[in-house]
Amino acid sequence: MGRQRLILLFIAALVIGALVVIWKIPTQLGLDLRGGSQLTIQVKTTEQVKEIKPADLDAVRRVIEGRVNGLGVSEPLVLTAGNNQVIVQLPGVNDPIQAERVLGGTAQLDFRQQKPGTDARLQIERQQLREKLAKRDELKKSPDVTVIEKNQADLKAINTAIAELFEKTELSGQNLKDAYPGATQAQNVWDVALQFDPRGGELFAELTKGIAGTGRTLGIFLDGAPISANFAYSVDAKYAQTGINGGSAVIEGNFPIETARDLAIQLKGGALPFPVEVVENRTVGATLGRDSIQSSIYAGLGGLSLVLIFMVVYYRLPGLIADTSLIIYTILTLAAFNLLEVTLTLPGIAGFILSIGMAVDANILIFERTREELKAGKSLYRSVESGFYRAFSSILDSNVTTLIACGALFWLGAGLVKGFALTLALGVVISMFTAITCSRTLMLYVLGFPNLRKPEYFCPNLPATTRSEAQPSS
Repeated sequence: MGRQRLILLFIAALVIGALVVIWKIPTQLGLDLRGGSQLTIQVKTTEQVKEIKPADLDAVRRVIEGRVNGLGVSEPLVLTAGNNQVIVQLPGVNDPIQAERVLGGTAQLDFRQQKPGTDARLQIERQQLREKLAKRDELKKSPDVTVIEKNQADLKAINTAIAELFEKTELSGQNLKDAYPGATQAQNVWDVALQFDPRGGELFAELTKGIAGTGRTLGIFLDGAPISANFAYSVDAKYAQTGINGGSAVIEGNFPIETARDLAIQLKGGALPFPVEVVENRTVGATLGRDSIQSSIYAGLGGLSLVLIFMVVYYRLPGLIADTSLIIYTILTLAAFNLLEVTLTLPGIAGFILSIGMAVDANILIFERTREELKAGKSLYRSVESGFYRAFSSILDSNVTTLIACGALFWLGAGLVKGFALTLALGVVISMFTAITCSRTLMLYVLGFPNLRKPEYFCPNLPATTRSEAQPSS
C-alpha cells in the first residue's frame, strides 16, 4: 500500500507538471490549423545545366531552408516536389509578398569599382535612380498597372546604365561570412553590417586601397542592380596605404528595419545555385484553421466521451480506473507535444486520437485477462496481478510493431506524414506508461479498501461459486 501511494504521488506530480507546461507553453499549430502562406518555387535550368538533378534540387532546398530559418517562422516546412519544385509552408506568415521576395530572390552580391572618368554620368544616373525609387514607393498602392510597369522599365534601364559605369572585382557574396541589421543614430533607419571570411577581408582591403582618395566609388550590387539609392561609397585617402582591413563593412542604405532584415537574410542565406520562380503563392486563412481546430476538438471530445462511457458500463470499476488513466494519458501527451514543440496538423491530431485508441486497447487486454483469472477461481489480488502479467507481452508486441511503423513513416515520409508518425509514436510510448504503471497502481491501490474489494465490481457475470472463491477472507 505504501509503494502504491509513492507511485501515485509521482504520477500526481507528473500531471501537475504537465498542466503547468500546457498552461505556459503554447501549442504549435501547423499551416492547415493556424493559417499562413504556402509558396511553390520552380527551379529553372540554365545554358550550362540542361537538367535539374535531385542533388541540384536539394541544394536549392537547403538555401531556401536557410532563408526560412532567418525569417524566424515557427515550425516551417520546406520540401521538394517532383523534379523541379520546392514547396515552402510558413505557418503564421500573412504577408506572402514579403515571403516571396525573401525566398525567391537570387541574392547574388558583388562589389564593383567605378570606372575612371565616369563621375558626371554617375551623378546624373544616381539622381534618376533616387527619383524612380521614390516614385516606385508611391505607386505601390496605385491601381494603374501601366504606370507601374513604365516606372519599372525605366528603373531597369537606369540600373543597367549604372552597372556599365562599374567594373566587377573578385569580391562577391561567396566571401560573405555573416550579415545582420545594424542600428544607426537616426530613428527607424538601419544599415546592414557585413563580415567577410579571411579571403574576403583581403580582397576588400585591396579593393578599398585601390580607390582610396581617387574620387572613384565602391559600388555594391545585388543581382546585377544597385542595392539601393545609396549604393556607391567613396573611400577616404587615409586608407590609400593599407585599405580598409579587418574583414568587415557596412551597407549604409538608410533602410527600414524590414528591408534591412530581409536583405541580411538573403545575403547570409547565400545565393541560389539556379534561377527560380515563385509559380504559386497561396494564403491559407485563419478562418479555415479555426474551423479545422473546432471540428477536430468536437471529434476528439466526442470519441473520448464515448470511450469513457463504454469502459465504465462494460468493465465497471476497472473501466473507471481506465478512464482515469486515459485522462492522465491525454494530459501527459499534450504536455509532451508542447514541450517538444511538436507542430500539430490535422494528420497529427488524427495520430493523437488514434493513440487514444491504442491506450484503451492496452487496458482492455489487461481487464479481459483479469476476468479470465477470476473465472478460473483465483483470488481478486492474484487475478489482477496475473492479468497485468499475462497481458504485458501482447501490449509490448503491439506497441513495438506500431513504433516500427511510425519509424518507417517518419524516415521515408515527408511533411504531414511525418507529423502523423511523430504524434502517434509519442502517444504510443506514453500510453504504455499509463496502461502499465497508472492503471496497475490504481487497481492495486483500490484493492486496499475493503468496500471496493468485491469480485462483482471487476467481473459482473461471475458465477456465485467462483465469486465466493475470489472473495478474500476477512
